[in-house]
Order: sequence, then C-alpha cells, then structure tokens
Amino acid sequence: MYDFAIVGGGIVGLSTGMALYQRFPNAKVVVIEKESKVAEHQTGHNSGVIHSGIYYKPGSFKARFARQGSQSMTEFCQVHGIDHDICGKVIVATKEEEMPLLQNLYTRGLENGLAITKIGAEELKEIEPHVKGLGAIRVPQAGIVNYRQVSETFAEIIKENGGEIKLNTKVERIYEDSDSVIIETNRGTFKANMVINCAGLHSDRVAAAAGYKTDMKILPFRGEYFKLKPEKRYLVKHLIYPVPNPKFPFLGVHFTRMISGEVDAGPNAVLSFKREGYKKTDFNAKDLAEALSYSGLWKMAGKFAKEGFDEYVRSFSKKQFTKSLQQLIPEIQEDDLIPAPAGVRAQALRNDGNMVDDFHIIMGRRSIHVCNAPSPAATASIEIGKEVVRRIPVQSHLLEAVII
Repeated sequence: MYDFAIVGGGIVGLSTGMALYQRFPNAKVVVIEKESKVAEHQTGHNSGVIHSGIYYKPGSFKARFARQGSQSMTEFCQVHGIDHDICGKVIVATKEEEMPLLQNLYTRGLENGLAITKIGAEELKEIEPHVKGLGAIRVPQAGIVNYRQVSETFAEIIKENGGEIKLNTKVERIYEDSDSVIIETNRGTFKANMVINCAGLHSDRVAAAAGYKTDMKILPFRGEYFKLKPEKRYLVKHLIYPVPNPKFPFLGVHFTRMISGEVDAGPNAVLSFKREGYKKTDFNAKDLAEALSYSGLWKMAGKFAKEGFDEYVRSFSKKQFTKSLQQLIPEIQEDDLIPAPAGVRAQALRNDGNMVDDFHIIMGRRSIHVCNAPSPAATASIEIGKEVVRRIPVQSHLLEAVII
C-alpha cells in the first residue's frame, strides 16, 4: 500500500514526487512509467530553454510558475552541479507592423515582474551581430539546460527518500473507492491512498480511466527542427525569438543555443498522427481517429486555417522553413541546416476549439490530474510539483499514515 502513486515519469511527475517528500518525508511514493527510462517524451524532446514567463497572461499559472521556476530551476542546477547557462534571450521585431506588438509584449513582461529592457536596432547588433531587426526586448533571465539530466536527478532524489520508480509499467485502469485507489497495470496492481496523474500526452486518458470526463482532449502537435551546421553556429550567440503572432498559439520558428553547443532552428507546429509521433511517418489509428473525430479540432482548424497551412508548408519545404529563419538571420541558407530530432507538445483543446491557455489541474476524490502542462512546464516543473502537493488536503484522513 502506497500513500501516493504518480502516473508518469516525465519532469512534472518526478518534480511532484520530489515535492511530496519535501512536505511529507514519511510518505511511501511510487512513480509508474510506461517507458524503459524516465523523461522519454516531452521532457526528453524539448529545446532545453529555461523560460522567463514574458509571454503569459499576468497572474496565470504559466506566468507565475515560469518566473518562479526559472529561479528555482537555476538554483537546483547550481546545487546539484547540472550544466546550465543563463545566456539570455532577444525577442526581435523584423517588420514595422510588429513594433506595437513588441511594445505590448514588453508591457506584459513588466506586469509579470521581469527585469527586461527594450533595445533598438544598433544595440541588437551589438548583442547578435547577424540578426536583422528594428528593435527587440532583451530578456536576461532566459537560459538553457538539459531537462533529461534534471529529471534523472529528480528521480535519484525520490529514490534516496525511499520512493520507487516502476518502469515498463503501463496504467490500464484506475478505481477509486472510499478508502483507497486501485491502479491496474500491465505488470500488476498497485494500491494507494491517492493517485496523481502527470501522464502528459496521455493525461486525458488517465483521467478518463479514473472516471473523470473533462471538456478537453489532448492533441499532439509535432514541432520539427533543423540544427545549424557546426561551422555556422557563430551566427547565434544567445536565444533569438520572433515577436509571436497574437492570433496563433505558438511562438514561431526561432534559434536556440543548446547546452551541448549545438544550435536548433525551429520549430513549426503540425498535428501529429500519433500522440508520440516524432516522425512524419509515425501513425496510430486510434490516436488519429480520436483527434479527427473531435469537434474541437475542426473548430480550431477553422480559426487558424491560414496559419495552419503555413505550418504544413514549412513541414514539407525546407526552402520555406529557411525563409522563415531568414527573417531573423538573413545569412542563413538551406545548406546551413541539417535535420534535428522533433518534439511533440501535448496541448489540451476544448470542445469549442479554444486551446487551454494555462496549466490545468483537476481535483478528484482521491486523485489529482495535471491535464494541461505544455511549455513552459519544464521550466516551471518544480513550481508545478509544489502546487500539486499544496492541493493535497492535510486534514484529510488520506494522510493519517503520512503525517506522524
């Protein structure tokens, strides 16, 4: 019998396990992960950016947790000797019509409590000599890290505290009753006082398996990248982002220095035909049928028809992908780009076609479900874990065995 069973061994599930031991040091915790290693999906396939929180609605979880998380993630890396670099970021306006949007973003960043500065074209050239822009926002808090390494450290902390991590273990059914939760898996049955669903790309399915129907569905959006050839890495010194299109819920193609020294360029954003579909050829009939039969997808497609078409063009045309990158760095040529691994974003979409804009946590009787945790969830993971654990009712009889 466990006090807490966590479904999902990505960075959010592991940070939640770590937070459980910080609050309940006597707890008996198990993390259930269907893959052979932790951090195999969103966590292990992202760009490794430590985000600042500049983009998000003031007061939202994303804004608060990204701002706080950039600090707590940096401190965690310092304490545990994890390679990281707070290299800073510039968000660049390349067209006159983007200047008011840049100002709006700057105002939002100030509202979110960030120490950012607006700079002109000349100062931008000093920071990023190869970038062409009319103006920019300099965001010194942004950085880079390897989130897989962070997650593995979280996992070690859980095990050091007596927690267990069950790999190759897939959840099939969950039953909540008056005094426990039964979790049936392909490798036996687990019993716990409470289950915490951090299943990422499958979080809606795990919630449904526990009997909770939501007005949202997880849709997988694949982000495809190129990387610069080694001899062209000098073109990028920090993180370089465009001004995001406020009508489209993705940030646009950008340049990301990686902690390994490589430079990623991208991503685009296209619907994946498999929830864990990292290649164009990846296909799962159930996943695709579920997505295509969801009315919310078609409502969203109607809203973003032009933007969605452009994303697919970039997916199949390296020339068009390169043109998007040339808006920021005109020197970039097709031959400078080589294919890089893709990532998949687990984005919750409502029935009305609107994307769930914030981290979303659902409380069950004996369960907590983290049902929307896309970017900047890795940056915010320590703070999300704390928030999940904060919601556990201390006065509840659930924790009689934990609180001594």
